Amino acid sequence: MSEPDKFEDDLLYALTRTGEGFRTEQADLVAGGYRRGRSRWRRRSTAAVVGGAAALALVGTGTVYLGSLGGKDAGTVSAASAPAATAGSAAAAATPTTAKSSAPAVVSGDEVLATFQALLPKGETSEANGRGTDDEWLDGTFASASVVFDDGQGKSLVQIGIQKHHPKQAQVPTCPPDFKLARVDSCADTTLPDGSKLLLEQGYEYSDGRADTKEWHATLTGPDGRSISLSEWNAPKEKGAPDSRPNPPLTLDQLKGIVTDRSWDRVVAAVKYDGIDEEAVDPGLSLPDRETVLAGLLPPGVTVTGRSGTALAATFQLAQGQAAGSLMLRVENWAHSGSVQGERAFKDANTLPDGSRILVNGDPDGKEKPLTVNVLRPDGMEVLVYQMPTGKPLLTADQVKAIATSPAWKVYK
Repeated sequence: MSEPDKFEDDLLYALTRTGEGFRTEQADLVAGGYRRGRSRWRRRSTAAVVGGAAALALVGTGTVYLGSLGGKDAGTVSAASAPAATAGSAAAAATPTTAKSSAPAVVSGDEVLATFQALLPKGETSEANGRGTDDEWLDGTFASASVVFDDGQGKSLVQIGIQKHHPKQAQVPTCPPDFKLARVDSCADTTLPDGSKLLLEQGYEYSDGRADTKEWHATLTGPDGRSISLSEWNAPKEKGAPDSRPNPPLTLDQLKGIVTDRSWDRVVAAVKYDGIDEEAVDPGLSLPDRETVLAGLLPPGVTVTGRSGTALAATFQLAQGQAAGSLMLRVENWAHSGSVQGERAFKDANTLPDGSRILVNGDPDGKEKPLTVNVLRPDGMEVLVYQMPTGKPLLTADQVKAIATSPAWKVYK
């Protein structure tokens, strides 16, 4: 691997790791931005993993490159009538729990597709694709299915995606603050008896009105970490196809019935958690604690003027006289996480006298490429410092290294 390629790979890893710790406050987002963000969120769990186009998904601390994901075409089949997808059965299926015994090691794309088709109402399906946890591109963190469904009144693309977040760490989608600006006809987010969060929304593919193709969807976020997202359109394709019917074929009750059905328990049990278990790697340093440690490691004359982010990852604004700069800082304890994700990231790292492994990328002055220093200590503590390309780089490469390698970063829990 060339040095430029290695830098890009390592920087992508660093930024991905750093970005995981941030959570935007949705109350501060305008409705148009909300809609675009929601659209991207759904793409990650549905279209990005079941479509045939090339896509790039950042999953956890690594990078998964999704090439042609067309999957196996199951041809055209007749879907049996599915009582579980009706309004009456939705309530009965409203308390999904992951199976605690006989959890499958993997589920195939064919099994995911068959489960999906069995839950659809009576009609014809074509262009059927399924992706299971045995898919090498997805590393077991996604399962999905996609069909073109026709109940006799026009073809409709229907897609479902299943992923699993660490408990209490899922980003639960909510309704937009302004339906008109977001171009949403109806939206409801409710809490089911088992604590699951259910979002049902009727909106449009484009919030800017460039086309009138409708998109309706349901998202279930469960206490066990499951996230099941189901979308349907009144067109046979997500984009670029004329509308084939006035509305998508499934009612909101039917969408609810599908995402809450217990048939998905087996799939959820097989899906791996995506991302980092933040509770497992949290060293017990609060955001103020991190600022205190960082302030003590800065050279004379450089001060912290602001901070944002979380206990795991944060951005600190710095100042030196009239000059301003900023650092991204992430500190994690991998000692008891049971994860080996860092092994790949640090396989080409240099080893320091104390056994720590260090990766340094970018230019000391940040003129061409921002400086990133990532250190993994023998005790499992990892510190990543990224001097952001905003403002003036206030720290030299040696000063950034000193921050990342300092023993002041300790486990407090």
